[in-house]
Amino acid sequence: MLDIKFIRENQELIKSAARKKHIEFDVEKLVALDDKRRELLSIIEGRRTEQNQASEKIAKAANPEERQALIDSMKSVKEAMEADEAKMKDILHNWQLYMVAVPNLPDVSVPEGDSDKDNKEVRAYGVKKSFSFQPKNHIEILEALGMLDLERGTKVAGFRGYFLKGDAVLLMFAIWQFAMAELVKKGFTPMSAPSLLKKAPFIGTGYLPQGEEDLYKTQDGDYLAGTAEVATMAYYMDDVIDLKNLPIKLVSFSPCFRREAGSHGKDTKGLIRVHEFEKIEQVVLCEAKHEESVRLHEEITANAEELMQKLGLAYHVVINCAGDLGLGQVKKYDIEAWVPTENAYRETHSASYFHDFQTRRLNIRYRDLADGKLKFAHSLNSTAAPTPRLLVPIIEQFQQEDGSVLIPPVLHQYMHGITKLERKNAAA
Repeated sequence: MLDIKFIRENQELIKSAARKKHIEFDVEKLVALDDKRRELLSIIEGRRTEQNQASEKIAKAANPEERQALIDSMKSVKEAMEADEAKMKDILHNWQLYMVAVPNLPDVSVPEGDSDKDNKEVRAYGVKKSFSFQPKNHIEILEALGMLDLERGTKVAGFRGYFLKGDAVLLMFAIWQFAMAELVKKGFTPMSAPSLLKKAPFIGTGYLPQGEEDLYKTQDGDYLAGTAEVATMAYYMDDVIDLKNLPIKLVSFSPCFRREAGSHGKDTKGLIRVHEFEKIEQVVLCEAKHEESVRLHEEITANAEELMQKLGLAYHVVINCAGDLGLGQVKKYDIEAWVPTENAYRETHSASYFHDFQTRRLNIRYRDLADGKLKFAHSLNSTAAPTPRLLVPIIEQFQQEDGSVLIPPVLHQYMHGITKLERKNAAA
């Protein structure tokens, strides 16, 4: 959410941001609504002042007759006040709906474009592996090893359901441990974050109201999160953070849930796009300085890249075009791993910064030492390890002709002596 003063003074910038992000938003309607809000607020404050002055006169009245006359004279003011407050309630409701729909301004370095097809490659790492045999996809490999059961997964959990078994499960656990250990060494504080959350954290992080179709909702009106970012950001909701503690760097693990309502028909089989998964997420809060956000954005992206490099995976980094940015994102990089059987890069990680878009909604502030004023912090986040999706490039890039899969050496210490996936290690 942007500051209303900034919105009023920069209406053309808001229009440009909405156009670039392909978001429908009428800034004139918001400003007109804000005019009504301000006008009515002034009237209400005037009536309240009148009431306060009358209360003082009533308290000082010399006799009961004078006091009653003053009370009677204020009845019409009270009635008008109640009517104005009812109007204000309706205006504020509509004003808030418009405010949470204002798009954040994309950085000047963000390219124009309509969709992910217009994202631009920034750099590439590793060699796209060639094979002396016909490579198989991750589904064929894991099913042949007895480590993936999509049929029973669908029977038990429905569309996009799956069971992982045997050493494939150990491999997934090893990825979590590896990612956590690497980021803790870099000064990140580990957290285990809840997935079942109240509505407020989703509004605060920008996943509501626009992204509701992709969220699972409970009968109690709570939601299941698709990333640990939501709970981790809300951890500091309504807090004033000590400046000396910034930047705050957290690495959070959580189960994740996503309906994929907007992706019907895409990746309907396999582990790329599933309803239930796990992620390790980097979340950062910092001072309200653009330069600091930019620096930390590059840092958390580099952290994710370093994990990919240590795993030995070929990947590239793209900068997302404006049309592929979310409502609150100022800039975003995607890391996409090479998937040999698709002859394409597929997204595994995203790294974004938001300025004060999320923290203003969540009311996360710190006191600036220079002027003593409270300021909204800046926020950033980046995927560290998405599972089971990350298994896909590992399985496909490290597959062997005999159907086994070599495990990246950095994961060996977490694999109880297992160095490759093979049929003899598979569960029944």
